[in-house]
Amino acid sequence: MLFVMALATGIRAYAAGNGLSGINEATSMVTSYFDPGTKLIYAIGAVVGLIGGIKVYSKWSSGDPDTSKTAASWFGACIFLIVAATILRSFFL
Repeated sequence: MLFVMALATGIRAYAAGNGLSGINEATSMVTSYFDPGTKLIYAIGAVVGLIGGIKVYSKWSSGDPDTSKTAASWFGACIFLIVAATILRSFFL
């Protein structure tokens, strides 16, 4: 009986060691994607900013009275992308 209990304890300790190394490996794999992901989000923010600038300029040139609302919405979208990427990076790393 004592032998069976010792064997079960050894198996549990071995399984916990493999699980811990698997979790550590998964964590390192996930954190390795944050730098390229952050750069991708910054690039998307730059493209959105350029598109928004063109749209605002075209509305402003045509004399549309809704220009300030459009500029605020595009600018807010760019700021959101940059802040979201920074907060996610600081939260998870």
